[in-house]
Amino acid sequence: MRFAKREVFKTASVEALPLAIAIAAYGVSYGVLATQVNFNVLTAVLMSVLVFSGSAQLVAVAMLAGGAGIASVLLTVVLLNLRNLLYGAALAEGLAPAKKWTSLLAFGITDEPFVLASSRFKKVGPDPFYFAAVAGIFYMAWIFASLTGALIGGQLDPQKFGLDLAFPVTFAALLVPGLKGKPVIGTALAAVVMTFALEWIKPGNELTIIVTGLLAPLVGLYLNRRMGHE
Repeated sequence: MRFAKREVFKTASVEALPLAIAIAAYGVSYGVLATQVNFNVLTAVLMSVLVFSGSAQLVAVAMLAGGAGIASVLLTVVLLNLRNLLYGAALAEGLAPAKKWTSLLAFGITDEPFVLASSRFKKVGPDPFYFAAVAGIFYMAWIFASLTGALIGGQLDPQKFGLDLAFPVTFAALLVPGLKGKPVIGTALAAVVMTFALEWIKPGNELTIIVTGLLAPLVGLYLNRRMGHE
């Protein structure tokens, strides 16, 4: 059993480390931006430790930088992270063997672990240890990157070095291989159309990502149900 876990951890490390580097890049970006909205190092890192959601944290500091109120930031972050409930439901069967650790594993459900774990579960079946290893690697990369960004603070411009692009580029790299089947492709196309439409109506609208994230999946669900009745 110990040998088997060692092999699983090795596989998880090989598959997760390239993405962990990209995660670290925008983790540094988050740390720098956090200090620019007057977070001290401890606050910036503590947010990463307790929240562990790159997209939510970056949106939060961006909104604070734009003068948004705490209530508005909290509402936006909650709505943005609702997708993790869907991720959790999709991963439930694959994590089922580790019932005692479900709550702890749920904390690690984010975009990158979800994609890697979903692919793993399709190949070998339930494997909570693989998910734990992947999530742990990403978690540590995010925390140390946040610390690095917070320490260098105003000495680095994320846009100058392209760190602000690390998150969308990484997510796109994860997304493209999974664009298979009408429901998935339909969801992606709907998201693109909604994003362009909302940005055309009001450029820089902070609600674009939330509205798109809530409505685009409904297109996929509709297509999936329609295919099921054919």
